[in-house]
Amino acid sequence: MVLGALLSGWRRAPLQLVTLLAGLALATALWAGVQAINAEARASYDAAAATLGEGRFDQIVAADGGAIPRETYVALRRAGWLVSPVIEGRRDGVRVVGLDPLTAPGGLGPVDLDEGEVGAFLSEAGAVYGRADALAALGDVAPAKVVAPEVAPGTVLTDLRVAARLLPEAGIGRLIVADVQPLGRPALEEVAPGLSLRSAQGAADVGRLTDSFHLNLTAFGALAFVVGIFIVHGAIGLAFEERRPVIRTLRALGVPLGPLMAVIGAELVVLALVAGAVGLALGYLIAAALLPDVAATLGGLYGAEVAGSLSFRPGWALAGLGMTLVGTAVAGGGALLALARMPVLAAARPRAWAMAGGRRRARQTAGGLALLVLAALVLWRGGGLVAGFAGLGALMLGGALMLPPLLDLALAAGARTARRPVADWFWADSRQQLPGLSLALMALLLAMAANVGVSTMVSSFRVTFERFLDQRLFADLYVQAEDGEQAARIEAVAVAAGAEVLPRVGVEATLAGQPGEVLAARESAAFEANWRFLDAAPEPWAGVWAGEGVLVNEQLARRSGLGPGDRLEVVEGTGLPILGVYGDYGNPVGQAVVGEALFRQLYPEAEATQFGISGADPGALAEGLTSQAGLPAGAITDQAAAKRFSLAVFERTFSVTGALNVLTLAVAGFAMLMSLLTLAGMRLPQLAPVWALGLTRARLGRLDLVRAVMLAAFTAVLAIPLGLALAWVLLAVINVEAFGWRLPMILFPWDYVRLVLLALVAGGLAALWPAWRLARTPPAVLLKVFSGER
Repeated sequence: MVLGALLSGWRRAPLQLVTLLAGLALATALWAGVQAINAEARASYDAAAATLGEGRFDQIVAADGGAIPRETYVALRRAGWLVSPVIEGRRDGVRVVGLDPLTAPGGLGPVDLDEGEVGAFLSEAGAVYGRADALAALGDVAPAKVVAPEVAPGTVLTDLRVAARLLPEAGIGRLIVADVQPLGRPALEEVAPGLSLRSAQGAADVGRLTDSFHLNLTAFGALAFVVGIFIVHGAIGLAFEERRPVIRTLRALGVPLGPLMAVIGAELVVLALVAGAVGLALGYLIAAALLPDVAATLGGLYGAEVAGSLSFRPGWALAGLGMTLVGTAVAGGGALLALARMPVLAAARPRAWAMAGGRRRARQTAGGLALLVLAALVLWRGGGLVAGFAGLGALMLGGALMLPPLLDLALAAGARTARRPVADWFWADSRQQLPGLSLALMALLLAMAANVGVSTMVSSFRVTFERFLDQRLFADLYVQAEDGEQAARIEAVAVAAGAEVLPRVGVEATLAGQPGEVLAARESAAFEANWRFLDAAPEPWAGVWAGEGVLVNEQLARRSGLGPGDRLEVVEGTGLPILGVYGDYGNPVGQAVVGEALFRQLYPEAEATQFGISGADPGALAEGLTSQAGLPAGAITDQAAAKRFSLAVFERTFSVTGALNVLTLAVAGFAMLMSLLTLAGMRLPQLAPVWALGLTRARLGRLDLVRAVMLAAFTAVLAIPLGLALAWVLLAVINVEAFGWRLPMILFPWDYVRLVLLALVAGGLAALWPAWRLARTPPAVLLKVFSGER
């Protein structure tokens, strides 16, 4: 009977039920969608590690970055080293990896020797294993294609011999070292002095490399979830306000407090499960829509192959339902606690709830101030990515909690300017509505601040990135050779045409204990004219050309605590002073630049296949490269096309955060609409006397519309400083910890004006329907207020 009485309240106020379910579903959808994307990406990383041994086994690579001669591999095996060769390269855009199943460590690759698959794997025609999309992209090949879902995305595995046929230019790229090795084997430098051992921890663990990206996504999902929970909190608070007479009657009839609270709690759990299930379905659709852009981002920035299609994984679904239940408990806990502490008949007095709300607002203000102080302390004294996000969360939540008292002060200041009775009533009524709208306005504040902060970060990155491209892409043409022979022809044709040729050649290396790359720079005035340094010694390029120093990017300098004057070991036994630190935006790994002459001494086997060419007519030179060097037109890119491609990658990189921003703002607008609609029915006792005194229903509707726009404007103005603080944290703390570079913070006033106008439009649209309903309220409904108990 108690449950039936409580459910009758939802039948009388279906809008509140819709608000509660929609808020929970939207919050769950955005959170679950982000977690589904993260889970799919991490599953791809795990598949790569499981099938290729990356990050699981020590590996031996050539110190100069080239191929390992077959004779060297044979010498290592004869010396007792249990190593297995790997041939890898790309064909038709697919990563082809050749393994030797007879020497590879157990559990590596898709072939199970115990089940007899090795026969097909080692047959004359051979077989390639991979996912269906990778096999389709590989085109027509002689080996049989076998679908293997456990293989990493964008990758096919095959036998070493078959890989050599598919990749005729590739050699043995690395040797996988088994976990268990014979005792007494000779040292690596004795058998193969040109090779170096890379530990499993130092291998390319793309999961670690992309942790910062996934943590950023998780932060946006958490922000969207918090905005949704604000909606739920508001809906539950309004529902308890609406249920005051029912709760009063049940308590007066003798229903104990414990069972009453248990029934209300069970009711909320059922609603949370229903809304959570709907939210999971919506989250799956959101993740499926955003995953291709995420995969392109991870592939472009980190070289990480991520599946472009989404799979249902119970982990993120259960986590989404768990977050829904936790969010519902947090949102409803305050209302249940207030119910438990109030006397039996207190619910019959509307002022009792208002007084309880006043006490809560005082605690809320104190909590907001405490969170802002905590954010300042964490960001000032803390270190690391987790501390940065903790400070960011405290900043955002503290700012949201401070919004209602600041709005109350603004409305009180407005009331002091009133000179007419209607104006007096308008300001007083606005302050009375503020508690009911505060949660929706807090959600709007968070959404607006996120838009300001993220748009400032992205726009600052865009401006800096464009300047960076203007400095770096100074050559007229950029060409890609297929092999060393074609590269020599390219240089010959370009030099004969009077052009300057600047090769781009680099090798992977361990720099200051972390994976990185060493690049060569050919002596040219173009470098001195276009490169800009964040910090440098006098005449840094002169030292580089003389082979007396090295340049490092900001990522390597920050992570290793290095700067001009410090020494960096480029290869074992060769340390050079750092002459300058340069910005390298968009690159997650450490990088060092040395002069070409020194680079040739350190890495004589490395070949340049990419070139920048300047100083000749680009059109004529492109024709000459095509006709004389045999270079296909697709391997030649002009400067403008290179910039367009880079900017296109940039735009796609931030499309996910932009989509989450739009969704979060839409959720906040929905929260405001639902709050206004719910309050519209509850405000009739306050509006009826004003209507009876002569204000028309149309004027009351216009005043409600003005009030909503005014509150939205106040909220938007307060969101700008909070958003700028968010941008500073993202640029100066989060970005530095996550990616290793710091961007200058650039302000965009017109963007903020646009966002304020957007907030006004959102407030106006949210209030339009409730105002229209108020203007069309029949007089009989308003007159009934005077005959009822209210």
